[in-house]
Amino acid sequence: MDNQRNIILAVLLTALVLFGWDAAVGYFYPQADTPTKVEQQGGADAAVSPTKPTREGGLRDATDLALEKKDLDQALAEGGRVPIEAPGISGSINLKGAVIDDLVLNRHRETVKKDSGPVRLFSPAGTPAQQFAQFGWVGEGVQVPNAGTVWQVADGAKLTPSTPVTLTTRNGAGQVFTLTFAVDDNYLITAKQTLGNAGNGAVAVQPFGLLNRTDKTASLDTWNVHSGPIGAFDGSVSFGPNYDDLVDDGTVAPAGRANWAGFTDVYWMSAIAPVNARAEGTFRSLGNNLFRADVIYDPVVVQPGQQVSRTSKLFAGAKEHTVLDAYEAGGITNFGLAIDWGWFRWFEKPIFWVLISLFNLVGNFGVAIILLTCIVRGIMFPVAQRGFASMAAMKAIQPKMKAIQDRYKDDKQKQQQEIMKLYKDEGVNPVAGCLPMLLQIPVFFALYKVLILAIEMRHQPFVLWIKDLSAPDPLHILNLFGLLPFDPPSFLGIGILALLLGITMFLQFKLNPAQMDPIQQQMFMIMPWFMMFIMAPFAAGLLIYWITSNLLTIAQQKYLYSRHPQLKAQADKDAADRKRAAERDKTAKGGA
Repeated sequence: MDNQRNIILAVLLTALVLFGWDAAVGYFYPQADTPTKVEQQGGADAAVSPTKPTREGGLRDATDLALEKKDLDQALAEGGRVPIEAPGISGSINLKGAVIDDLVLNRHRETVKKDSGPVRLFSPAGTPAQQFAQFGWVGEGVQVPNAGTVWQVADGAKLTPSTPVTLTTRNGAGQVFTLTFAVDDNYLITAKQTLGNAGNGAVAVQPFGLLNRTDKTASLDTWNVHSGPIGAFDGSVSFGPNYDDLVDDGTVAPAGRANWAGFTDVYWMSAIAPVNARAEGTFRSLGNNLFRADVIYDPVVVQPGQQVSRTSKLFAGAKEHTVLDAYEAGGITNFGLAIDWGWFRWFEKPIFWVLISLFNLVGNFGVAIILLTCIVRGIMFPVAQRGFASMAAMKAIQPKMKAIQDRYKDDKQKQQQEIMKLYKDEGVNPVAGCLPMLLQIPVFFALYKVLILAIEMRHQPFVLWIKDLSAPDPLHILNLFGLLPFDPPSFLGIGILALLLGITMFLQFKLNPAQMDPIQQQMFMIMPWFMMFIMAPFAAGLLIYWITSNLLTIAQQKYLYSRHPQLKAQADKDAADRKRAAERDKTAKGGA
């Protein structure tokens, strides 16, 4: 009766965890859904409740998507723009306000489809996906350019890595303002702001740079991956506040000198970094889902006949680790840490380096993950050998342990003391068998972080139907791989990879020595299928890692059993004993 009650309790707890896990995964690890449908309400188009941000970010509401395309086409067709053409980015600068508000990332597509077009990062003010950068001045007693100022530029000007452009405007009182932009081959635009004073008196100004964006396109902000305001202040990278914090607080001014400040998504980032000048950084909420990051230089006084310049670097692009590290080497403090590796970056970055090196060698990230798994298992093989030896020793002392348990069954403390003494006398470590699995945990976590953070993994295919190793298996068994018109809940969205994970884990557990406690043995048999549901919504690359690890473990166990035949013999004997005991119980119940 007790055993039946424990089994029922275990099943109920498993169901509870499954449903709870589905809710948690839906919150912390959502995937891009189809756009929200639009319904007619009171004669006006209104979206059904907005969908939750996705891991990649971007507009999610169908109305916003349609409006963005319409507004973008209209804004870019109005003219008065300087084209930007570089290997990393393309777009234009709006001469009205000297706003960089049109940028796409040439090396990254919107979706896995090759014809989906490049990722758009910046869009003009007023569009649903609004995001732009602007450089200017504030001052007292001097007329400075504003959002309505139309800047002058040479005919045919085009911003390319070999051709900087200079925008100019005059205020009619002797002050000349110039903005000189240069772009590199990746994602960095250098902006030089110069004020020349040809007037009769000194003028005081504060140069600034700002980034303005909506959170409608923000990626999901979670406990382990930040999305929102980001910056480095006095050399310390700050992942925060988030957008909700800014809505509550209005304005946040981090303490210390601003090394760089801006906004980040999981894969994309825009940030402004002052060059060789002191500046402060602030983040603020503007209302209506709009936010701004400011980099404000110290005030300067420009005497008649003099000019003053300030230079800023604008990063607007993909968080490619080699690019960020190169910019850090070029003078942007701790820019490589803009990737939210977390506390364990000392372990994650080497794993990432090995994975990238293997990818460069074989040209397929899925194969690279398999090779990485083989390397990890090979390194841990000596530990596994010791674990198996310890397991064999544990089996050998089972009769002695049983005798101690029977002798001191009414004195648990004494029983524990005698068992510990037995371990010491026999030189047995009861936890040694768990060590290989424990050592895999940091590797698994590191790979998990790499798959969700590193843009190098984004849209990387493996074979056949696996087109993106950073996303879950797209084919679900319950809807016949998309043939039936419904999407199962995430915990029931069992794909081929999740099924293979369950099968390989079950085979692995079958090779383990049987547990003395029948309840524990039954839980071990349930665990593989439990993990199948747990892991189904996770990135395909993680499942490939785990499946490969299971297959290697099975091969390793077979080899080690051949090296420790007494362990296999004991396991077979235990299985036969349990089978005979079960048959006796069945016969006894039938006779009753």
